[in-house]
Amino acid sequence: MRGAQDLVRNGVKIEQLERLGVVAGRDLHVVPAGPEKRDERPEEEHLWGVRDVDPDSHALTLADLWISSAYMDTRQLAAFCAVVDRRSFSQAAARLGVSQPAVSLQVRALEKRLGTQLLDRSGRRVEPTEAGWRLYRGAQKLLTLEEQIESDVAAIAEGELQGQLVLGASTGPAAIVVPLLVCEFQRQNAQIHVSLTVSDTHTVVESVAARELELGIVGASRRHRGVRFEPFFSDQVILVCPPGHRFAGRAVTVDELRDEPLILMQEGAGVRQIVEDALRRRGVRLRDLDVRLELGLQESVRHAVEAGYGVTFISRTAVETNLEAGTLAEARVQGLEATREISLASSTGRSRSRVAEAFVDFARGRLAAS
Repeated sequence: MRGAQDLVRNGVKIEQLERLGVVAGRDLHVVPAGPEKRDERPEEEHLWGVRDVDPDSHALTLADLWISSAYMDTRQLAAFCAVVDRRSFSQAAARLGVSQPAVSLQVRALEKRLGTQLLDRSGRRVEPTEAGWRLYRGAQKLLTLEEQIESDVAAIAEGELQGQLVLGASTGPAAIVVPLLVCEFQRQNAQIHVSLTVSDTHTVVESVAARELELGIVGASRRHRGVRFEPFFSDQVILVCPPGHRFAGRAVTVDELRDEPLILMQEGAGVRQIVEDALRRRGVRLRDLDVRLELGLQESVRHAVEAGYGVTFISRTAVETNLEAGTLAEARVQGLEATREISLASSTGRSRSRVAEAFVDFARGRLAAS
């Protein structure tokens, strides 16, 4: 028979045992188990020992039995409790809908695991031993708790969406598309609180990697070992200028672009990376152009162009209303295609919450229909 020392997963607290009514007036404290006391199974090398400061050499305490059962198959506990309830292996098997040998195997495995006899099989009826009674009372609480946990989880999985959605977007997607998607999604799911952070692509990706954001919507898929990217929707990067400008409504050459004051977004902005890549494919670098101003993100460069300080490359979705209102005009650079995929970024190895998954499905549906 094993003594009062046993193994328990790191983090299990005695207060939890007391709340379950398992500790019966014993003074227990948690201590690291010595190497010789650790479970030999390699996947459980992180287990800790529980030492009874007033050991009883004649019987296992309720805490010992509960602790030992904490990481065993609860089907063993269910089989054992069924036998105690019916005082019969055959009736327990009928209740559980399994064969009698299966119940016997589960109970014997439990007795072997605990190192003590739990049932007296010598009489006409099966009777629990003292250790068996102790285990029975604790096991009933554990099985009830298991049912409650399963019920609670099922309610979350099937009930009304609620909770929090924390996401970030770079300035292109965040200009019009993402805020409208977020607002409509929240209106349809009133129990959800949505927090949208707007920044440059680099900052959004780093925040996703650090798990400060659950989702990121960015205009450039930067390689990052802690982040996975998937296509979300497409966006076009265009050249805009003030209305009445010599570029307005025209297809201009790269040489003409060299002679025009160019306003850029800051480094790390997705649009800037797309433009740099597109120019590089034409054998042109940004330093070959007349870059006069670097003004942060899209709002800044848009206002500067409206005020007549130069031309800029910008996301079409960010200036749709300006183009329609006539406060900005579009131009095209010959041979320069700068269509980009807006990507959905999420942390590698992190499963999406039910709320995040619902938002992604909702957004994809809306974008496909538009």
